[in-house]
Amino acid sequence: MKKVAMSAKVPQYPMATVLVGSHVNGKPNFITIAWFTMVNFKPPLVAVVMNKKHYTNKGIKENNTFSINFPSGEMVEATDYCSTISGYDADKSKLFDTFYGTLKSAPMIKQCPLTLECKLVETLTFATHEIFIGEIVEAFTEERYLTHELPDIKKMNPIIYTAYDNDYWQLGEKIGRARHIGRRIKKN
Repeated sequence: MKKVAMSAKVPQYPMATVLVGSHVNGKPNFITIAWFTMVNFKPPLVAVVMNKKHYTNKGIKENNTFSINFPSGEMVEATDYCSTISGYDADKSKLFDTFYGTLKSAPMIKQCPLTLECKLVETLTFATHEIFIGEIVEAFTEERYLTHELPDIKKMNPIIYTAYDNDYWQLGEKIGRARHIGRRIKKN
């Protein structure tokens, strides 16, 4: 089958959608981000990539903390709203019920099935964007999102974003167990 060349300008793959939280000018603020990834296992490090102009960046730099909140599909309207309006122009502090963990300055969203409280460990700067690398200090969820004491992705119903068509999606069915299903090839 012949491969077709595609534009390298826009990510062609689906991405998890998160709400990044920071405390800015005495209030919680949240921004929707799809450029999010794990960086390291021990210590547990994550990274978010954000345009330098974002209001949320100020709070991350001021407090050296931030949160990563995984919204459910039921939260898509509020999640999208956070991508359409800047904290410079609107107070988003009352949009969600918030709580704080041990760091006391990384606002987390109670309605989100999974939240990560992060301590800033490094900031990388590029022409238009900054990468904030944070160490996960604590993760929070509720019993209803767990199966066998582990987060259950079906119960959490995360939002997936595709940049090429600018759409939000929900997950489908499990197709196999990672690092397990491929072992069948060795047997053959």
